[in-house]
Amino acid sequence: MERGSPNGMTAKDRQLAGSRRPFNEGVLTTDQGIPVEETDNSLRAGARGPTLLEDFHLREKIMRFDHERVPERVVHARGSGAHGFFKVYEPLDEYTTADFLTDPDLETPVFVRFSTVQGSRGSTDTPRDVRGFATKFYTRQGNFDLVGNNMPVFFIQDGIKFPDLVHALKPEPHHEMPQAASAHDTFWDFVSLQPETMHHLIWLMSDRALPRSFRMMQGFGVHTFRLVNAHGRSTFVKFHWTPALGTHSLVFDEAQQISGKDPDFNRRDLWEAIDKGQFPSWELGLQLIPQDQVYEFDDIDVLDPTKIIPEELVPVTPVGRLTLNRNPGNFFAETEQVAFCVGNVVPGIDFTNDPLMQARLFSYLDTQLTRLGGANFPQLPINRPVAAVRNHQQDGLHQHETPVGQANYFPNSLGDDLPKPAGAAGFVHFPEAVDGPKERKRSETFSDHYSQATLFWNSMSGWEKEHIVSAYRFELGKVRTMPIRVRMVEHLNRIDHDLAVAVAQGIGVEEPVKSIDNHGRSSPALSQANTAHESIVSRRVAVLVADGVDARALAGLRDTLTQRGAVVELLAPVDGSVATSDGVPMEVDRALPTMASVLYDAVVVPDGAPGLAQNGLAVHFAAEAFKHGKAVGAFGSGLDLLQRGQIPLPTAAADPALIAHDTWSATFVSELVTALAMHRNFDRDVTAVPA
Repeated sequence: MERGSPNGMTAKDRQLAGSRRPFNEGVLTTDQGIPVEETDNSLRAGARGPTLLEDFHLREKIMRFDHERVPERVVHARGSGAHGFFKVYEPLDEYTTADFLTDPDLETPVFVRFSTVQGSRGSTDTPRDVRGFATKFYTRQGNFDLVGNNMPVFFIQDGIKFPDLVHALKPEPHHEMPQAASAHDTFWDFVSLQPETMHHLIWLMSDRALPRSFRMMQGFGVHTFRLVNAHGRSTFVKFHWTPALGTHSLVFDEAQQISGKDPDFNRRDLWEAIDKGQFPSWELGLQLIPQDQVYEFDDIDVLDPTKIIPEELVPVTPVGRLTLNRNPGNFFAETEQVAFCVGNVVPGIDFTNDPLMQARLFSYLDTQLTRLGGANFPQLPINRPVAAVRNHQQDGLHQHETPVGQANYFPNSLGDDLPKPAGAAGFVHFPEAVDGPKERKRSETFSDHYSQATLFWNSMSGWEKEHIVSAYRFELGKVRTMPIRVRMVEHLNRIDHDLAVAVAQGIGVEEPVKSIDNHGRSSPALSQANTAHESIVSRRVAVLVADGVDARALAGLRDTLTQRGAVVELLAPVDGSVATSDGVPMEVDRALPTMASVLYDAVVVPDGAPGLAQNGLAVHFAAEAFKHGKAVGAFGSGLDLLQRGQIPLPTAAADPALIAHDTWSATFVSELVTALAMHRNFDRDVTAVPA
């Protein structure tokens, strides 16, 4: 983007501009007009070495990007948070000196913030997007911030490209559209010109980008970090969060409808679960790689943030549990003002030379200076460590402390030399040997951009592949520039030929000729079809009722589901109460016109209210839930409503999530619980059901 139009310039300005323009015309420069050699790689000490602070282009580019928004975050603006604690199972002294990972008796306080990436603070909760999963551990050694996402890889390999990525992803600058959506030309133009994005893109096109709940979402540290033990031995590590409720997602049509019906869907879900005492939890798992084994993986560089290490190569070792048990007292003071910094590590945890991580070490701290009004943001209550803070920093905006004493420097003789460095007891950076030429160059070990995208595709179940194809078709179908669509199909053809053909058929692009063979490798851990399917805790069940509903069956259904932890709500054509079969009025929770099936995990139509089959909203409610693969149950006269909605009534073996009984029985609710626990039946044939 060229700045400085001659309009409104003085004669001297125009003369100076004219004298300068020929030299730099069409050339990328810094804000000082210095021509930039290249802008895809930061300056490093060797191709796999650490990023150098002297890279003024990197620092200026990211600094300018960090300060583009005031006061909301540039990315991850829309968030939800909660307090909780973490406990490690067994001491991990073999790997680290980090206090919270070595003392099983210790409950370390945490604050976790979940977020979407693209949208503004006022956007919806359920767009197709990456989700942030950032955890602040208030440890006795200081704060450790694990600032991760719900996907284990990222779009780009070098942080110098982050401003370009987000500029392309955000609403287009000429008309500020679309909000919280990647389905537009600038995003797909950028990624189609950056092959390194292909692995993360296929994750983004999967159901991982549409989590059912923050409580049913995995989290990953993305980068390879380093653990260091008391003997100075280094172990590379990747952090994984696995939800106790399993990893589950919405379908895209459902997510789009929820954006209109309840844009706070995920935020409300988290808040209400904690408010009810159904505290969400995640297991922390570590992939541990001894330093002398980091070069033993074929086609995988552990410093490349666009790659995973498949669990078949390095298993995930469960080491502890995170539990969230308290909602914030004030959204702005806590969830909005919490400041995560990748550079916040404690003794026993250190960085690696991942070039994306290296840029984040600068970017996150720099961002807080604008967003939270200066350098004293760590003094805000939500950011304040439980460890004592003693240093010689002073003054600045929003200084909350009142330092006392004469000496504000070190060394000093006027204050007994206090506070003074801890020496070996303090944070000691791992003494990694670094030697290499200063160069803007990427390691050749980062050059494979397709094989792990193929691995992900191969690992998907049939319904997951269908959803991915549909996502590519939808997103690229919104792209108006045909050459961008063509470029993307060419990339997909290097991932899997069948995938490329299926997408091309849906977006008006000529089917490509097969160029490479699929390598055939897969990793079952990548498929959500293989996640946990045991719990129905906090699952939302809509029971459609009207006058005459079977009171005994309704009570048994409600009691059993509630005892198992589900949330049951009675929905009637109008608010108030209904007269049950025993003549006793029963209060309903919601009126049908105010709700929608997309806000629930299951729908039940009990016996005794035949008039419901004539209610168009009720019929649509059940049919839509069926089309989205949800558990749908009915018995007695409730079957009439299913038939009115053209929902087929097969045997349980044909559709285990469709429970259709002639009469109420304990078997009905048992089958419903099993269906609810399986999350969805995505193999269901919905072609005969009206839209």
